[in-house]
Amino acid sequence: VTAVIETSEGAMTLEFLTDKAPGHVENFVKLAEKGFYDGTVFHRTIKGFMIQGGCPQGTGTGGPGYTIKAEFNDTSHKRGIVSMARSSDPNSASSQFFIVVKDSNQLDGQYTVFGEVVKGMEVADKIVCLPRNPRNDLPNERVEITVAVE
Repeated sequence: VTAVIETSEGAMTLEFLTDKAPGHVENFVKLAEKGFYDGTVFHRTIKGFMIQGGCPQGTGTGGPGYTIKAEFNDTSHKRGIVSMARSSDPNSASSQFFIVVKDSNQLDGQYTVFGEVVKGMEVADKIVCLPRNPRNDLPNERVEITVAVE
């Protein structure tokens, strides 16, 4: 199973790691098929680290109204990895995800890796370099996303 994230900066194709995080893959696919992600934005970008999206409010504070249990695995947070964002509670992931633009092994075992960008990583590189508000890491221009599962 794959998904394509369309943005104003281009498209990224994700390949899911169903064997590593079946619950997270199922959750992401279910939300994408319902159109949950369509019209949301990449609301947090940190150059040399990652881009984050999947919040219905566009602030990093929202979700679908439920959380899912962590599925930590042995996949390292290397460039191109897609992982689920969460609060300080390991079992608080819901809809927000991030794409790592630079190897970030310090996250290993703390966030659930559930996919990898297999095409279009240059799009994430463009997004992470957009001018942003340094207070909340929100890009100055809206980078809306649409997700299609294939």
